[in-house]
Amino acid sequence: MAGVRTGVLLGGGLMFWMVSSGPLAPYRQALLDRSAPQLVLVLGGDVDRERMGAKLAGELDLPLLISGGSNREYATWLVQEEGLEPQRVQLDYRAQDTLGNFTSLVDELQQRDVRHVLLVTSADHLSRSMAVGQVVAGSRGIHLTGVPVDCKPSCREESWVKRWGDWLRAVAWVITGRDLKDAAVPDPEGN
Repeated sequence: MAGVRTGVLLGGGLMFWMVSSGPLAPYRQALLDRSAPQLVLVLGGDVDRERMGAKLAGELDLPLLISGGSNREYATWLVQEEGLEPQRVQLDYRAQDTLGNFTSLVDELQQRDVRHVLLVTSADHLSRSMAVGQVVAGSRGIHLTGVPVDCKPSCREESWVKRWGDWLRAVAWVITGRDLKDAAVPDPEGN
């Protein structure tokens, strides 16, 4: 009985440390964050997402960040049509996929002390995006609030394999700093 009690106390103490100041602390911080949104992040791939993000940024007077969106000329025209000043808009084309949308940006957002982001993407892409984003952004203490963009009639439900696969890639990136997709390809610099 004493062994069980000791195990429970040690396990509880370890869990308390992990959540309070250990490796899970940023997730707790992101989960409990109730601050006002500080940024609108649009996951590119559809001009309706960019239009919705620009409208939302204008209505809430927030900066807009479009990751992997339409070509620079069109995106610039679109945000100007929505009345956003160019200095409030950042276009970022480093991402190749949903995981990259987050991994290419989270360290910069953390350095800018961004704690709460409105995530704009298509309704059929939102659950996978939130799963990936909560792992990656959560690792930096950043809270995400999803904003779905209607995609009817062209919505396509994403497979559970794609959702779980991308979530596992996100977890692996947080642990290793590398994407599992790249693990099979040797780093040309030998890192």
